[in-house]
Amino acid sequence: MAATLQRFPRHADPDAVQAALRDDGAAIVEGLLDADVVARVNDEVEAAVAAAGAQPPMFNPVLEAFHGGQTRQVAGVAGISRTFATDVMCAPLLLALADRVLLPACARYQLNIGHLLQRGPGAEDQWLHRDEAVWSDVPRTGGVELQLASVIAFVDFTRDNGATRLVPGSHRWPDRALSPAEQMVQQPPSADAIAYAEMPAGSAVVYTGGVIHAGGANTTTIPRRGAHLSYCLGWLRTEENNYLAVPPAKAATLPRQAQELLGYAVYDAIPRGGGYLGMVRLQDPVDLLARGTL
Repeated sequence: MAATLQRFPRHADPDAVQAALRDDGAAIVEGLLDADVVARVNDEVEAAVAAAGAQPPMFNPVLEAFHGGQTRQVAGVAGISRTFATDVMCAPLLLALADRVLLPACARYQLNIGHLLQRGPGAEDQWLHRDEAVWSDVPRTGGVELQLASVIAFVDFTRDNGATRLVPGSHRWPDRALSPAEQMVQQPPSADAIAYAEMPAGSAVVYTGGVIHAGGANTTTIPRRGAHLSYCLGWLRTEENNYLAVPPAKAATLPRQAQELLGYAVYDAIPRGGGYLGMVRLQDPVDLLARGTL
């Protein structure tokens, strides 16, 4: 029997969803976004998606192979779509889950990456991987989670058009303690261990950084558009440089909560007996944004 994921509505008890993340490493939230939010984001990113085919090569050829030639990728979506920055990045259930998963190990979490990925017809199965591999030098000790990630559907996701593939329970596999290079030579998951995040537009599959997953193959004639949105511990270097992707002039137009998630708020661990990171002139940058002095 093929693997499955637990499903929850948007207004589910975050503790119940967290329990599913603890058990399986992943869960589907149906109807995370209202239809009008989905429509507005799709409209606001349309020009960027159209232009993505003419983008220069990625900085490392491995990334070209990882994403595949049939995938259009739009980076820094929070700086392109205001709706994404306010209604998607700040979705209450996602933040409630990030509170539970990440705050035990940090004073503040932040946006790690907010990309739109449109897997076109002919896109092949992506390589199975763990997102936390980007922090390959951080030890996996004491059950600390580095990241909470999601893939959000901006069209209906089906197995045929490339719904995200995930391996429930793989966050508890012993090979997670190995280096990313060592993990790559392990026995791949069996076909019946893989679940497909089939879900309607506006829904999301949420998963922790230790879950093996990948984009699926698109055997249809219609592009599959989704967003990869993840948060990470506030003391980690983020996958995307959000200060350049959403520079101060643009960030100043967003609500404070979005500014904080983008990393403009100081990381203040003094109340936890630690130190601080990211100050400017001994001030909290998010306050400088509000005063127009950054």
